Amino acid sequence: MQLFTCPFCGPRAETEFFYGAEAGKTRPEPASDVKAEAWAAYLHTNANPKGATREIWLHQTCGEFFLMERDTVTHDVVQSVSLRGDAA
Repeated sequence: MQLFTCPFCGPRAETEFFYGAEAGKTRPEPASDVKAEAWAAYLHTNANPKGATREIWLHQTCGEFFLMERDTVTHDVVQSVSLRGDAA
């Protein structure tokens, strides 16, 4: 089992976490002008890089979202950072 570090609760089993999204992925706006193809691409097309990546994760136990930087090849977690804007 892999351990992820929640910036609020510390190291926990990966089963407590839920993947949210790629970090930095921008929602197409204004919503009223977005074509179906652009909306489908936003929802279903991901970069899926090999190596270093930045992702938004949810720790289901405490309900907090955070940014995780990790390596998709080695599974090493580089860091986990609060998205609150204040110190966790």
